[in-house]
Amino acid sequence: MAYALALLPLVGCIWLLAVVVLGERISWLFQFVKYGANGVIATYVQASTFYLLASTCLLCLGADDWAVRYLGLPAAAVSDGARAMRFAFATAAGFVVANVVCWLMNRWCVFTPGKFRWYVEFALFFAASTLATVIALSLSAALIQLAGLMTTVALGIEVIVSFLVNFFIRKFFIFKG
Repeated sequence: MAYALALLPLVGCIWLLAVVVLGERISWLFQFVKYGANGVIATYVQASTFYLLASTCLLCLGADDWAVRYLGLPAAAVSDGARAMRFAFATAAGFVVANVVCWLMNRWCVFTPGKFRWYVEFALFFAASTLATVIALSLSAALIQLAGLMTTVALGIEVIVSFLVNFFIRKFFIFKG
C-alpha cells in the first residue's frame, strides 16, 4: 500500500505531461476522470444517506443483503414490494443531499459554468439528475420487485446508469463544456 501511495506523484506527473503533449485530444478524458472523481464523492454522500435511512427508519435491507452480512446493518422482514418502495424513498433522500454536493463540485472542478444564470443552471442540473435517477431507479426497483434482486446490487446499477446519463446531459446541455 505504501508503495502505491509513493507512486501517486509519478502518476500525476505523467498525467500532466500527457495533458500538455496531447492537449485538447486528452481534455475530454481528463474532464471525464474529474467528473468520475467528483461522482465518487457524490456517490459516497448518496450511499451514506441511503444506508443511514435503509438501516434506521426505512428498513429496506433484505436478510441476504451484503450490507446486512458484511456491515452488520439490520435486515427488514418485509415483502419485496415494500422493500422496493422504501428503497425508492431512501434513494430519493440520498439523491437530494448528493445532488447539492455534486452540483457544487461539478461547477467548481469539472465543467465551465456560465451558460445560464446559477439558479437556472441549478434547476437544470436537478432536472437532469431527476431524469437520470428516475430512469435508473425505475430499472432498479423493477429488478428488486420482479427478480428479487439484492438491494445493494440494485443500488450499484442505479449509480452506474445515473452516472452515464448525467455526464452527457451536463456536458452538452447544462454547462459550457
